[in-house]
Amino acid sequence: MAHPHLPTTESAVTALREIAREFNLEMTVTDDIGADQTSRRISSGAFAVLDADGTLPHEAFVELGGSPAMTVQLFPEDDAKINVDGVEFADVPRDAVPAFVRSVHRGLAYVKGKFFPPGWWLVVPLPGDETYKELVLRGTLTPWMSRQVR
Repeated sequence: MAHPHLPTTESAVTALREIAREFNLEMTVTDDIGADQTSRRISSGAFAVLDADGTLPHEAFVELGGSPAMTVQLFPEDDAKINVDGVEFADVPRDAVPAFVRSVHRGLAYVKGKFFPPGWWLVVPLPGDETYKELVLRGTLTPWMSRQVR
């Protein structure tokens, strides 16, 4: 299943609001609009408000309540950083964010231990053979992660 294209940060935030309603999660959003406000300044000069192409870059930081604790930082460059119970998934394409969050809240995400390389991995499968996995740093599992061990 192809991801619906989310052309803007705002459309991704709207999709996350729908997921928050679907799973009855509290959600807070902090918006940073303008090149002088966003954390990445790739295509604009110092003190510029617009990007080089004349657009106003929009970045959003979304906190979702419930378990696991999740935050999503949406960047103007069509990607996001998702933090699940302290495990950071960087460079997630913005189009994959709704499926990623939905997968975690549907109970599809799981933790697996490996002997080599040693450690615990948080695995988030998405529809259509797409999977994200990150090492659980410090090797400590949160109570939510402990329930997801397979």
